[in-house]
Amino acid sequence: MLKTWIEAQPRLVEVAAGRAPADMVIRGGIWVAVHSGEALPGHDIAIADGRIACVVTDASANIGPATQVIEAAGRYMIPGLIDAHMHIESGMLTPARFAEAVIPHGTTALFHDPHEIANVMGLDGVRLMRDESLIQPITMLTQMPSCAPSAPGLETTGHPISAGEVAQAMGWEGIVGLGEMMNFPAVAAGDPAMLEEIAATRAAGKTVGGHYASPDLGRPFAAYAAGGAEDDHETTAEAQAIARVRQGMGAMLRYGSAWHDVAAQITAITVRGMDPAGFMLCTDDCHAGTLVHDGHMDRVVRHAIACGCDPLVAIRLATLNTARHFGMARELGSLTPGRRADVILTSDLTALPIELVVAQGRVVAEAGRLTVDCPRIDWPAAARGSVHLGRRLAAEDFTVPATGTRATVRVIGVVENQAPTRALTADLPVEDGFVVPEGEAARIALVERHRGTGGVVNGFVSGFGYQGRVAVASTIAHDSHHMIVVGTCAENMAAAVARLGALQGGITVFRDGAELAHVALPIAGLISDAPAAEVAAAAEAVNAAIRACGCTMNNAIMQHVLLALVVIPELRISDLGLVDVTRFALTEVVAG
Repeated sequence: MLKTWIEAQPRLVEVAAGRAPADMVIRGGIWVAVHSGEALPGHDIAIADGRIACVVTDASANIGPATQVIEAAGRYMIPGLIDAHMHIESGMLTPARFAEAVIPHGTTALFHDPHEIANVMGLDGVRLMRDESLIQPITMLTQMPSCAPSAPGLETTGHPISAGEVAQAMGWEGIVGLGEMMNFPAVAAGDPAMLEEIAATRAAGKTVGGHYASPDLGRPFAAYAAGGAEDDHETTAEAQAIARVRQGMGAMLRYGSAWHDVAAQITAITVRGMDPAGFMLCTDDCHAGTLVHDGHMDRVVRHAIACGCDPLVAIRLATLNTARHFGMARELGSLTPGRRADVILTSDLTALPIELVVAQGRVVAEAGRLTVDCPRIDWPAAARGSVHLGRRLAAEDFTVPATGTRATVRVIGVVENQAPTRALTADLPVEDGFVVPEGEAARIALVERHRGTGGVVNGFVSGFGYQGRVAVASTIAHDSHHMIVVGTCAENMAAAVARLGALQGGITVFRDGAELAHVALPIAGLISDAPAAEVAAAAEAVNAAIRACGCTMNNAIMQHVLLALVVIPELRISDLGLVDVTRFALTEVVAG
């Protein structure tokens, strides 16, 4: 059982001095000392009260009748991996089910921002995510969401978060800081509400998460940094990452299911030779299928190594650097005295097979198999009935009116494997007073689902390549989480919306009037309390259905659900209209 360091201190001293037996001894391994960047063979780790007492060349004096002895047998002993920034809801899982999925992959700590559920349920949703996170066998710490809505005046959420609520949450157990401050224009402009949230976080001695999704590194970026943001995961190029580090911000290099931003930035370390201290690794958004089939932070570390990063440096980017950034280096991130006993055994630092995982002093996974229970809370009825459509929508609700015989329309251009979109235009025919999509352009609609207003905003999107009479709908719609529908056929779009209303949330694919596949997400329309493998199987069926409809894009669903994210350029859709994110202003669908 994990004790606080103060509670454990006397016993840790006795064990480290060799005067008392340990609870566990990991014997005969190669100690990866992340502080010094060394791999030191012939070491033992003695563990007591869930914490590391000592790392020595011979811990035989600490082996008593009740001591659990684990033979490392010459394998590497590395710190448990830490995700520096992520959203549990992106895995479509509850915190408990997420923990079940990632523990066998060596993740023993993570810092998560539940701003998805905050947009649907407000502070109650944050509290529920925090509550289930705190009872897991690994360290799952919560960042209080900062921006619900992410851009006031450009979208409407289910429950806005106020600066007073942010200040209140800073006193909660398990809240480690402020979630990503997405409203970077407001911070740079000196908006009092945004500055108040940051100030309340700093006053509590906690970390302010950043999100500066703009290529402008001039005065707006300087003002944003001055406003107090301490990191950023929205960097996609080497120069952007370097700019953050130079300004004293942590550069979080992400490699999620759809965001592949490590390769373009790790060169700051591998080629330019910059000090790795200012860099961290994160996933941001990881789909359930990725977690089950490919891994979590182990996947990210392997990728960084494949991109040319020294394995010892890559491990540091996913352990010590992150712990230090959040002021948690006394608890996490290294195999050193007093820290939580989070240890991975692996036989190869490059291939990084996760052979055994210890978290807080007990074995939690071995040979890819979970060996502990991950407790679950009872999710209330309010969380399971969040989709309110107000009326039954028909095909005519998914049309764009225009005059003449042709119209120039604005089109959201999806960029594969990246969060930003392009602001495009297309010349489309007009028939019977409505624009008809053709070529690469498909229909997109944002359906209001929090208050049952029956509102629908329509536009056009390109990049998915759907063929035939198709519709894909989702109640995941970062960050306001209304309902996004993309399709080539208005009738199928209406049918998909009705199906998600009946499911009370999820993702569905329709073709020719019939559902091909769906994944049910009944909690806030975002997550499921089913096991990760079941959710992943349903999600893979959805992906297969999308491919059957002509889309060849990598992880199209991750691209789909970000089409309403009105804080990432260039063009997005919200319940208030089409949003030009380069100007942070609403714009018309029909340009001329």
